[in-house]
Amino acid sequence: MTMLTYLEHVRGALLAFLFFYPLFMAYLWMIGAIYYYWRRERNRGGYQNEPKLREYPGVSLVVPCHNEGDNVRETIAALLTQTYPNFDIIAVNDGSKDDTGAILDELAEEHPRLRVLHFTQNQGKAMGLRMAALSSPHEFLICIDGDALLDPHATTWIMSHFVNGARVGAVTGNPRIRTRSTLLGKVQVGEFSAIIGMIKRAQRIYGRIFTVSGVVSGFRKAALHKVGFWSLDKVTEDIDISWKLQLNYWDIRFEPNALCWILMPETLRGLWKQRLRWAQGGYEVLLANLVGLFDWKKRRMWPVVLEFATSVIWSYSMLAVAVLWTLSFFMPLPEYLELPSMVPHWPGVVLGLTCLLQFAVSLRIDSRYEKGLGRCYYWMIWYPLAFWLINLLTSIVGLPKALFKPRGRRATWVSPDRGVAPSGEGVAP
Repeated sequence: MTMLTYLEHVRGALLAFLFFYPLFMAYLWMIGAIYYYWRRERNRGGYQNEPKLREYPGVSLVVPCHNEGDNVRETIAALLTQTYPNFDIIAVNDGSKDDTGAILDELAEEHPRLRVLHFTQNQGKAMGLRMAALSSPHEFLICIDGDALLDPHATTWIMSHFVNGARVGAVTGNPRIRTRSTLLGKVQVGEFSAIIGMIKRAQRIYGRIFTVSGVVSGFRKAALHKVGFWSLDKVTEDIDISWKLQLNYWDIRFEPNALCWILMPETLRGLWKQRLRWAQGGYEVLLANLVGLFDWKKRRMWPVVLEFATSVIWSYSMLAVAVLWTLSFFMPLPEYLELPSMVPHWPGVVLGLTCLLQFAVSLRIDSRYEKGLGRCYYWMIWYPLAFWLINLLTSIVGLPKALFKPRGRRATWVSPDRGVAPSGEGVAP
């Protein structure tokens, strides 16, 4: 085989990888999610029909807040409606510059279940969660963001896993999008079903999940203590704690009945910053745990690691192809580097139809938790164009940010984009 023939084979393999990898993952996730639904969700009834537990151990509902003056009243109000009989609320005012602290103090006077911790400076979400965990009198915590609304039955659903499973270290809930006033908001409704919910279901089938949802998750304090709680230097504390728990052999469950209504970015700038933080956080956690992952005892994490690493290789391969395709307009390229047009032909049509099928399956599964979800299907046609591109680019940019970030630098709060409509507008939870 000549060198030229060898290079042409490499080019062919690269193009096949770019086409077949997303196709393979889409069908793997669909099959996994359907199997999970058939075995674990189908006969459980509605999310309002919460299970009867043999005991109701105490649980602290933890709300770290930074500049949440516009949202924290309804967040606390939603927590106070929990049907679970034995809980308190710990709110952490983390160096807010607005009136969050004053509002929380006012609410604490009205509601004896609520306690407030005040930080004079922005210490970051991980520190807020740590301090709340240490000040809690209970063994179990359910942590939500300061702009989220927890469904009244969610605490019982999450606690059912801890009561019935001694090795359960964490339980991640089911975030539902509130902000739907723009195209980006509407598309994210489908994304959280088709990408996030579907992947969690599929990953539960093959053993380990990539991350709990930082906006709504329950934790066993003994497990947190065992792994040293949340790391203070990771920009995504949810990915960090997920890997630490699972690498220490704690189980993480997904509970789709534990609904939590959340605000998400509705501008391209806000979406870019959020996805870049997610990408950087994933790399930071992978790099921090890279050496220990090759231990045979950690093999149950290997599918998650392989999935993540392959997606990174795919992103950089797409970047290489895009660069070569662009260069071909300005200079002649060797024959073995000549690439087909980046304008979608039949492979793009196949990927697009598969994407729409994935959305259809996931929306059908999630329709038991949110009526009228099918109306969002029309908007999903824009997902490949907008979100694939943003996620691809943030995956590429996130790696150098993680590699060159000063080690040990504290990750602190940055107030996110919470949509362009006033709180609660666009959908009623």
